[in-house]
Parts: sequence; structure tokens; C-alpha cells
Amino acid sequence: MPARIEDYALIGDCETAALVSKGGSIDWLCFPRFDSPACFAALLGSDDNGRWLIRPSSENYEVTRRYAEDTLVLETEFRTETGSAVIKDFMPLRDGRSDLMRIVEGTDGTLAFDLEFVLRFDYGRTVPWVTSSEDGTLTAIAGPDRLTLTSSVPLHGDEMRTVGSFSVSAGEQQSFTLTWNPSHVPRPVARSIRAALEDTEGFWKSFASTCSHVGVWKPLVKRSLITLKALTYMPTGGIVAAATTSLPEQLGGPRNWDYRYCWLRDATLTLLALMKLGYYEEASGWRDWLLRAVAGAPAQMQIMYGVAGERNLLEWEVPWLAGYEGSRPVRIGNGAAEQVQLDVYGEVADAMLQARKGGLPPHPRSRQLSDTILQFLEKIWTEPDEGIWEVRGQRQHFTYSKVMAWVAFDRAATTAREEDNSEAAARWKAVADRIHQDVCDRAFDSELGCFVQAYGSKALDASLLHIGMVGFLPPEDPRYIATVEAIEHKLLRDGLVLRYETREVDDGLPAGEGAFLACSFWLVDALVLIGRRDDALHLFERLLSLCNDVGLLAEEYDTQAKRMVGNFPQAFSHVGLINSALNLARAEGPAEQRAE
Repeated sequence: MPARIEDYALIGDCETAALVSKGGSIDWLCFPRFDSPACFAALLGSDDNGRWLIRPSSENYEVTRRYAEDTLVLETEFRTETGSAVIKDFMPLRDGRSDLMRIVEGTDGTLAFDLEFVLRFDYGRTVPWVTSSEDGTLTAIAGPDRLTLTSSVPLHGDEMRTVGSFSVSAGEQQSFTLTWNPSHVPRPVARSIRAALEDTEGFWKSFASTCSHVGVWKPLVKRSLITLKALTYMPTGGIVAAATTSLPEQLGGPRNWDYRYCWLRDATLTLLALMKLGYYEEASGWRDWLLRAVAGAPAQMQIMYGVAGERNLLEWEVPWLAGYEGSRPVRIGNGAAEQVQLDVYGEVADAMLQARKGGLPPHPRSRQLSDTILQFLEKIWTEPDEGIWEVRGQRQHFTYSKVMAWVAFDRAATTAREEDNSEAAARWKAVADRIHQDVCDRAFDSELGCFVQAYGSKALDASLLHIGMVGFLPPEDPRYIATVEAIEHKLLRDGLVLRYETREVDDGLPAGEGAFLACSFWLVDALVLIGRRDDALHLFERLLSLCNDVGLLAEEYDTQAKRMVGNFPQAFSHVGLINSALNLARAEGPAEQRAE
């Protein structure tokens, strides 16, 4: 069985990532990119689907772990009656090669370890051809991929696995390096693991040092920033939603999706988080990735893209993987990329405006792209769509989609006024006014006294919290305050916010999921806006208590099982943490800026 989701930690090299359990097992790794086929897939199956385990030989041990301060170097400390040792797991930034390194250092007495290395390409299916060199180096090849394992201790084969045992005493160390490269080119020369560790620590500490003041929450904000950076595909600037696929939103259920792609819906909040903390290079890289990805015919704009802007994210199921704790199907690719979601047009428009307000230099194609998108959106905003939550049921007139269509034209009118283009400003404001009236007339339920999920619906939806945060209504408007209060009354579970009540809404899937953590951070932000700071602070501290022992958050939290669910770690959850901390720590945070 894989570990609990919260018992994993992340390591990565800003091009791919691995998950390491508290028990010393690397159960998920895709080489060479986030969205490449996994070579360790035990996370979604069993150890037969690939893992790399290093743990004490004794079954009785204690374990604690941490990241080396302000880095992505994971330190897992094991203690037994005979001694203690630390495993340092890390992935150096690329230098023409892709490495995952493990160092086992003795710290007290003597500690015996067992190692098991099970490599399976193609998401745990393909057994590679493994050969051993005279120096003990193992080479595994299957088709286009080669993985090379160098080890300072002897290893041997045992029933399609590589195993070994070793001990470390205080002051001693053993080291291991796993290197990926294409199988048709020469095997790379091994690099110094000590030098690689120093370079890796130096990179992350330099990155973290930029973080500006956010009060008492700075350590967790730094950890969230490091996590966002680790989920960034450095060659292009794209930020994946998570490092994993198919970790379930409900244990044993079918709500299992591939999140190793880049969503437009995350654009504005991610930009604000990065810019507010001084990370303009990363913000510019994300903005530029966004503009490259959406370039082309507006009718073909997608809600998500691959890390380099790829459009073909064909969804298919993996029958040979049993799924995390039996949660099937395991999905690769994401069919939601083919959906129509009107909110993405507003997201792109708002991101461009916030980027300019934040001081990023204008992009040469942003004006032309904006005009083209607006002309298309003007024709289609009255149509139904699948909405922000990517429902797999019937299209509806989702309120959030209409609000974000309003955002697109409102931001365009603002930009035109600032550029003294009165004709364009009047045109886009007129469209924005029509959408605004339509939403107020059709999405506000007079019986409930609040806005609802979709036209004609009685359901609540956490996305309605954005009505005040994007400036559609002033935060003090009674209709917005009533909507925030209705969401608190209807969608809170153990103090956390559901996206919507799946038992009341036909979204094309069986009912049941955890509380969506980003929605809970949105409620924090909404409470700040309407002047309920104490309530916002209480909820924020509740959310911080859900972070695992190394400061990471998944997509959702199961309030009944008291554990994390959904893909992990989730960029949107960490963006939410950053922005809520800023909203609470500063006179004008991202929520106030966006609502202006």
C-alpha cells in the first residue's frame, strides 16, 4: 500500500518531480518532464509498479523529516535502538542531464539499511533490460529511455528487482545517483554528489531570499513559494497544477484526474502571489508562457495546456494500475482540455491588467491578442459552458463564467481609458454593463437572498466568492455579503469549504469529494474584504494546521477521514495560502488590488 498522501514530500529540479514517503520510498517519478510516463508508479499501484526504497532494516524505528532550511533538499532522519542516520534526497537543476540523488549519513551509533530498487517504465508496466558494469553501475533501458544507477554499496538482482543492504556509523555516508538520459546517446559521466548538493542548496536559498515580509507566516509562505517554483517547468515558465495524476478527490471513487498540466484559471492569482512577494522573473515567465499558449484562434483557446503549451492532452485510462487505495480509473491526459469554459477569457484579461499594474513590461503581442479575444467573447458570452469546475454533465449558464466574462470587458475598458482610447473604452464598457445586468437579473435568487451557481439553480458554489474579489460588486454590497454568508451556511464542512454540494448538483459523476482547499482560502479573502478579519484569521489558522510536517498541501481535505485527498502538492492550494497571508498581513493585499 502507498503511504497516506500527507506522508509524502516533494523533491524536484524545476522540470520534473518525485514524491518521497516518510518510510524512505520514492513512489512517484516521471522522467524527463512532469507529464512524462512514470518510472516509479507505486503511488498508484503497488511496489511491483516501481519504487526506490531505502529504510532501516529494523522494523522498529522512529522517523522525523524536514527540508534543509529554505531549500527543496529533503532530510529524513531515522532512529533505532542502535543508532540514527539521515537520508538527504534532492534533484539538482539540470546541467545537460537529469539526476535524482540520495545520501545516507550516519549521525549516531550504527544503523543498518535495506535498499530495494524496482524500475518500471511506462507507468509501472514495462520491465527494463538491466545490465551491471564492473564498477557496479546499473543501466536500465526500455525503448527511448535509459536510467543509470550509481551506488557506493554493492547491489544485486533478485527476481526482477535490485536489492542491497548496508550500514552507516556516525560520520559515515553512502551515496546513490539515478540519472535519466535518452537511450540512443552515450551514458553521461557521473558528477560529484557533494558538489551537486551544494549547488542545489545554494539555488533554493537564493530563490527563497527574495521573499518579502508577510508577518509571522513568512516560513510557510516561503515553503509555498518553493513549492510553486518546484512545480514550474523552467524551460518555458509554465506552472503545473500538481506533480501527480489520479490521486482521488474521494478515496475509492472515480474523481481522479491528471493535474500535470497548466491551467489558465490559476493565472491571475499566481501572478499576484509572485509579484506581491517580489518574484518578477517568475511572474514574467508565467505571463509569457500564458501568452504563447493561448496564441492562435480565440475559438480554439483551451482551459489548460502542456508545460510547453501543448494542446493535445488526450485522456486515456491505465488498466494495469489499481489506483491509489483502489481509486479507479487511473487517468493520463485530461479530457477537460476540450471543454468550453468562458471564465478563461476573463482570467487572461485580468492577468494582463494585473501584470501591467504590478510593473511587468508590456508584452508586444498582448494588445493584439486581447482585441482578438474580446471580439470573439462578445459573440459567445451568452452561451452555456462547462464552468470552472469542468463538470462532465450538461452545459449550463454558470454564474462564475458570466462574471469572468464581465471581467474581460471591464479590464479592457479600463485599459482603453488609460490609453486614451475613448471609443474602445465605451464599446467594452457597454458589453460589460450588459453582462452585469444579465447576471444580476438571472443569477441572484430573491428567495434565497444570494447569488446561485447557475441561472435557474438553487445550488451554492464557492466560486461565487469571487463576485466581490474581482470587483463585480463592491465588497460592502448586501448581495455579496449575503452570498458569503450563504456559502458559510451551506458549504462549510468542519470549517472548510466545498466547491459545491455534489449530492445536489448533477456534474456527470457520482456524489462525494473532499473540501477544496483553495475555496477555503477564497473564503478567508472574502471575509477580509467584508471586514470580518477575526473570522478570516481563525479560518486561515485552521487551514495552516492542515499542512503536513514539511508544509505541503494537497488539493482537498476529507473532513470525515481527517486526511488529505486529491493531487499533491497542489499549486492552487499554495497560491491560496500565499494570497491569504498577504491579504491578512498587508493594508492592501491581492484581494483588495483585484477588487479595485
